Amino acid sequence: QVQLVESGGGLVQPGGSLRLSCTVSGSIFRIYVMGWYRQAPGKQRELVADITSADNTNYADSVKGRFTISRDNAKNTVYLQMNSLKPEDTAVYYCNGVGRVAAGTAFNSWGQGTQVTVSL
Repeated sequence: QVQLVESGGGLVQPGGSLRLSCTVSGSIFRIYVMGWYRQAPGKQRELVADITSADNTNYADSVKGRFTISRDNAKNTVYLQMNSLKPEDTAVYYCNGVGRVAAGTAFNSWGQGTQVTVSL
């Protein structure tokens, strides 16, 4: 069974920084794509950033230049460095992983979410 565990959320003032981490555990063969999504109250879940196993990255326009996604393949971990945070970044942030387990079955799994609140 594949599990994703996030950490690093919290309360930060506008202009501040946070770093989110997400580690994937289980009998993992390969993780093709790891990503961060967010969902604010009353809004749909949206992609923030994702990164492939070849380190190709993709960002939402709203976070370009402020957020950086990276991954450590040896640790099956993805990070999201968030700088210059704005109140509109407030949301629950979810980690997502797409890949295959050792037995060959594909997975597309989510973490439980971590709250990020940007406020004075």
